Amino acid sequence: MVWRSWFGDRRGRAGRSGSAGPGPSGTFDVLREVRLIGADLQEGLHGGRTAAAARRVRRLVGADAVVLADLDGPVVRHGTLPEGTDLDTVLARVYEHGAAFREPPLCAAPLLVADELTGCLVAAFAPDARTPGEREVAELAELVSQALDHTELRSARARIAAADLRTLRAQISPHFVHNSLAVIAAHIRSDPGRARRLLTDFADYLRYSFSTAGDYVTVADELQATQTYLELQRARFDDRMEITVRMAPEVLPVAIPFLVVQPVVENAVRHGLEKKAGPGHIGVSGFGEGPLCVIEIEDDGVGMEPELARAILAGVGPPARSVGLANVDRRLRTVYGPEYGLVIETAPGSGTKVTIRVPKFMRGVVVQ
Repeated sequence: MVWRSWFGDRRGRAGRSGSAGPGPSGTFDVLREVRLIGADLQEGLHGGRTAAAARRVRRLVGADAVVLADLDGPVVRHGTLPEGTDLDTVLARVYEHGAAFREPPLCAAPLLVADELTGCLVAAFAPDARTPGEREVAELAELVSQALDHTELRSARARIAAADLRTLRAQISPHFVHNSLAVIAAHIRSDPGRARRLLTDFADYLRYSFSTAGDYVTVADELQATQTYLELQRARFDDRMEITVRMAPEVLPVAIPFLVVQPVVENAVRHGLEKKAGPGHIGVSGFGEGPLCVIEIEDDGVGMEPELARAILAGVGPPARSVGLANVDRRLRTVYGPEYGLVIETAPGSGTKVTIRVPKFMRGVVVQ
């Protein structure tokens, strides 16, 4: 197999115009290889496609062999190292000084993730080949480091989202559990059939809330759990609570983070309708807005000061009110990015409307 170095083409080949550098197709190939290196390293140095990443790096630099190593030693090797190569000594030298070095036929550079030494890239070249300089191999090491940095960032975001979800599950309101069981008990004599239905709803709600099937569910699944919750609450309100649910079919299969709608609905019931005299209404609607899925939860309860709403989303509001909304807002921003959080419209005596906007499709957000 013939390995063609992009660096060699860039410096040693002249195009038809007489200027050095790869032509348009060569540039396209380089950009494609760079993109695919990032894709191959999405699971880190110990992922299933690390060997493919090493092969692409070898192709870009035109080396006889490429080694990717972590602090414990070589992880993957593509190609054949020169006879007598002491790889442990090479790695030790890079790790000791934290800098690239060139000693033909070898060139090595450190891998830095979040400014911390994580590993090393080693390239070996044929004796008669032009060995790239330290800067060139260091650039390739930087490319690999950035891919690993993105992987670590995604992992950190996933860990944060999982921790927030565990927190939310742990804070399912004991007040709600007590009231639901009290309502069921009250209906056992007066309306046994409804008591059985409510008990089934309560069991389904708990099963869904503590499910470990995955981090994401469909809008349809989240809606069903929300309706179950609302039926239990309506029984507690002696049917004084009116419920309206409208969902466009196009958004029902959209994947969203687990438990993002129900906590917002619970906040509307507990802090909007419970404090309102007389009957109340809560509406849940969903529809498509171009590439976005939009879910709105609106109540005609007591409302709140806009400044309080901002404090709640910032996590500095009253603890009793901040847990659910701040948790959902943080998880949405962690999964989708800082522009995708909750939007709250409210005023004292005017009810509250909470809007969730998320992409209909996003890499990694899938129901398993």
